[in-house]
Amino acid sequence: MATTLDLGTMTTVEKLRLMEDLWQSLSADGQKLDSPDWHGDVLAERDRLIESGEEKYVDWEIAKKQLRTELQ
Repeated sequence: MATTLDLGTMTTVEKLRLMEDLWQSLSADGQKLDSPDWHGDVLAERDRLIESGEEKYVDWEIAKKQLRTELQ
């Protein structure tokens, strides 16, 4: 079944709802998808940066507030 959507005419709210619906459908599907190998490489590099002090974690609640402020 093919479905065509005109994303250019959809509002941001409609697009977000569509993404949520897609994610819910994919997550509900019992099929397990393996992560590609490069995901492990990215995670290992992030761990290295954290351990070396080059990067740091930001609390999720603080990060959300910062993003909301930047996007206003």
